[in-house]
Amino acid sequence: MKTANDMIPSRMADCPPATLLADLHATVVERLGAEAESLTFERAVLGIFFTGVKLANGAGGLCATPIKSVPEAVCCPSSAKAMPIPGKIAGRKAVQVLDDLYRPQDLRRTLAIATLNALAETLWMRDGGPAGAEVSDGDAFDALVIPPGARVALVGAFPPYMRELRRRGQPFHVLEMDPATLRPEEMPFYASADRAPELVPKADVFITTGTTLINGTLDGLLRLLRPGAEAAVIGPTATLIAEPFARRGVTAVGGTRVRAPDELLELLAEGGSGYHFFGKTVERVTLRLPPLQQ
Repeated sequence: MKTANDMIPSRMADCPPATLLADLHATVVERLGAEAESLTFERAVLGIFFTGVKLANGAGGLCATPIKSVPEAVCCPSSAKAMPIPGKIAGRKAVQVLDDLYRPQDLRRTLAIATLNALAETLWMRDGGPAGAEVSDGDAFDALVIPPGARVALVGAFPPYMRELRRRGQPFHVLEMDPATLRPEEMPFYASADRAPELVPKADVFITTGTTLINGTLDGLLRLLRPGAEAAVIGPTATLIAEPFARRGVTAVGGTRVRAPDELLELLAEGGSGYHFFGKTVERVTLRLPPLQQ
């Protein structure tokens, strides 16, 4: 029986895959070539806040853990499929886990995205940074062009960005599924997530965390972009591969490179979050992408 990995070459020969995740998957596997089949897991950790992997070649990858999906993964036969094969990950081929990119269970898709990011890191270690992208260190938010008065649509209540947008007096909305994640002083900027079709097409600047890759909403949000808008996908979940994002109008990708995977996985196993690993075992990297040709 063929898997999603088996079908990639034929898909790429015809046209790019329909979804961003499938496009990232296809691009990474195609560029790795025969090397893709040889890469295996050394270790994986599903931490409270982030999931991390280390491949046997030393490459590491990260993905945010969707903690609100954890309650579905209780210990009983009916929900066993919600979890990614505990006890059988070390030594497994990395490309086999990528089939979970297309499963409905968030935790399985999370491990698959962390694996995809480790494979993208393998490409970076082998070939250098992505061709066609301007690469810089630091938070992608700092690389965005946000003129005074430009309307911003921020997907997800990300406190540092909300704080900076408020400091600048920038007009913005925070599209968020759970209003309880905002503080009282942030509530004037809140908009329910179902208002995206109304607000995103009006935005001059669109910013989303990479967690929208996990819950499957990113493709729909990118289709709402106004032509010419600045659009950024930011966070450890974002895969550092340029073309699939550029094809969908994204102008900046803010991802991460794992510099010390062993230390990172120990931190995650002990409940570590971004505050514990950024600037220490993990480095922020920004890709500036060429504008989409209309």
